[in-house]
Amino acid sequence: MKNISYIENMEEWRSGFSFYIPVKIRFSETDMFGHVNNVSPFIYFEEARIEFMKSTGLFDNSNYSSGLPIVADLQCDYHRQIYFDDSLKLYVKVNDIGKTSLDIHYMAVNDKEDICLTGRGRMVYINSETGKPIPLSESIKEKLLIT
Repeated sequence: MKNISYIENMEEWRSGFSFYIPVKIRFSETDMFGHVNNVSPFIYFEEARIEFMKSTGLFDNSNYSSGLPIVADLQCDYHRQIYFDDSLKLYVKVNDIGKTSLDIHYMAVNDKEDICLTGRGRMVYINSETGKPIPLSESIKEKLLIT
């Protein structure tokens, strides 16, 4: 597997995941060559991120009085082709928690447990009125550290 800048030790990194969602590749997500279109993984990442945030209790209206989580950057590395009707497990974990943001990592594996996709993205909590970053509350940090 190629070198990935955000992964120092692949085995250690991979073993840090526990939360995942199943993803079944739909025909509409493929391109004219029959494999997953290069934008589709970003949709999978969003779906997994939302389910992960729900599982921590952070994706409900009561938490938004202390700020809104927005995606500041997002990247994907493609390792194996994925085709219509394939089944994936899309894993999500918090890799790092900063003052105003968190770094989330993604890993998609196929039925053979081969890594098909890896990714990462930074989410920043902002004040909904000013649009400026705000510090993560201790409550949010605690919920994220439990996962």
